[in-house]
Amino acid sequence: MPWALAARALGSARRLAGAAVLLFLACAAAAQPPAPPGSRAGAVVLTDGVGALSAESFAQVWLDPQGVAGLDQVLQTRARFERGQPDAVHPLEPGAALWMRLRLLRAEGEHQQWLLVFPNPLVDEVHVWQRDERGRWRVQSAGDRLPVDHWPEAGRYPVFRLDLPAGEPHDIYVQVRSAVRTSVPVRLTTGSAHSQQQQLEYLGLGSAIGALLLLIAACVAQGWAYRDRAWAGYATYAGLSTLCVLAYTGVAAHLLWPFARFWSDAAPGVLAFLSAGAAVLFVRELTALPARHRLLGRASSLCGWLAVPLSPAYLVLDRAVALDILSAYLAAASLLNIGVATLAWRRRDVVGLWVLFAYLPLAAAVAAAMLRLMGLVPISFVTQYAVVAAIVLEVPLMLVALSIRSRDRHGAQIREQALSTQDALTGLLAQHLFHDQLRQVVSRFKRDREDAAIVFIDLVNHARIKTHYGPTVAEQGLLRSVIKLRRLVRDVDTVSRIGEARFALILEGVRSRAAVSDRAARLIASGLMPVEGLTPEVTLHFHAAAVLMCENPVEADEVPKALGDLLASMSPRTRRPIRFLEPPTTLPVPLQGDTSGGPGDDSELPPQPVRG
Repeated sequence: MPWALAARALGSARRLAGAAVLLFLACAAAAQPPAPPGSRAGAVVLTDGVGALSAESFAQVWLDPQGVAGLDQVLQTRARFERGQPDAVHPLEPGAALWMRLRLLRAEGEHQQWLLVFPNPLVDEVHVWQRDERGRWRVQSAGDRLPVDHWPEAGRYPVFRLDLPAGEPHDIYVQVRSAVRTSVPVRLTTGSAHSQQQQLEYLGLGSAIGALLLLIAACVAQGWAYRDRAWAGYATYAGLSTLCVLAYTGVAAHLLWPFARFWSDAAPGVLAFLSAGAAVLFVRELTALPARHRLLGRASSLCGWLAVPLSPAYLVLDRAVALDILSAYLAAASLLNIGVATLAWRRRDVVGLWVLFAYLPLAAAVAAAMLRLMGLVPISFVTQYAVVAAIVLEVPLMLVALSIRSRDRHGAQIREQALSTQDALTGLLAQHLFHDQLRQVVSRFKRDREDAAIVFIDLVNHARIKTHYGPTVAEQGLLRSVIKLRRLVRDVDTVSRIGEARFALILEGVRSRAAVSDRAARLIASGLMPVEGLTPEVTLHFHAAAVLMCENPVEADEVPKALGDLLASMSPRTRRPIRFLEPPTTLPVPLQGDTSGGPGDDSELPPQPVRG
């Protein structure tokens, strides 16, 4: 079954998402570089055994507020450089530039290629100057504002290869530009250590993104199986969240749009707006907010759709202003989703609890990321990648909430469909469907001469039971009648409730009165047998009226009235509780003056011959 496959895929995706988070955290924990090993003649000594080290603690920095100084001017004003502080947040703004000076010495006999790494996928521009073999300064550039295919080393973040002949100190100058206050993490690493680090990072990110894609695929399969549009909404929301993660971590710029210049810088903000708006609208529908809180529902709808104009506005506004608006919008969206989930949880809706579990860690991670983008905290693993882990946890939790809500809605739809096709009390075929089936039986008899018998059965003492013992006992009597009826019919026969205490049978292929009389007699006898342990001890009295299509091919619209009149002609204590509708050709002409055999006179023989 398609929904069974989707359910198995969903379970696998949940387990994979949890494993991806653990793997991602483990890979990131292994990324912390050690402190520098030592220095010689003012230069940091690099040995192959070090592998990787943080350069922030020994780099010299100078902030150029106007950002107009070139390398020649910087070389003439080296005295302005000061020793940097680890995790320092530099007051960068549009137009300003941060200069860094690194003095490095590769030890004699070492052969590893050294790299200068800036592990921040969102850095705007990084320019690195180093001397070539002729002593001339050459520059290499990377960052969000440049296409990745123009970088010296394609990747998620800027990486530069250093030309460091052994035994001589060399100066490296770096210029960093950013539109907001930020710290500038810098790492020195060997080529082999960097290759291993990249593999670990892509292993963690690949597992996390693969889990998200598997969840989306499982949701599409589930939506196709149930024909539920809510799953399409989830697929849109999860897809935007996955794209946001790809852009935020630099994977998208590296693998999806390496040729883009302006879009690589703007994509994280634009997709953050869209994914946050989709999350608000999805939570609004998931918790059925408009039906319970009309004003809050309108507010959440406005907040969700506000992402549509804000996302293109992010492209044209000043970046610092755009980031402030993005921070305010993400905070509002997170608080709104948490508030909506809390309201749902307080009314004991389990979906609200799952949404709350999903959004509390995501709200904390988004808050940390926004504080970093606003320059209030330095760049670290927590502020940079906690949002990725939170989204990898949040998306499957939201899928669990959707599965619960979809199951409830699907169950309600099944019950609604059952009410339209079945009697609410007895579960028998609804009256209008019985009449449709009756017309088909009559048509088949006229066309193909397929025999059938139509039987109406009354629970005669239902009104008396209801008067003396109450409606509950009367309903129990009807349910007992259904049980007894089902024991007498075949799977191909049709059983319906067509009145308060009247049942109807269509017996396919029956052409003998004896077959009908046998079943009706067994029903009457079983109703008169007391049920052991039943209190009060109530017996059921049945009357049956039938017509054989082979004897009397009446029209479908005439059957209910003809059999109903036949049942009405029986007295409650009749000695002939089973009667058949006679063919019109066998009705005798009444004799003059014959007043015997009136309706309800069961002490006399019937005026009409009984066949069969």
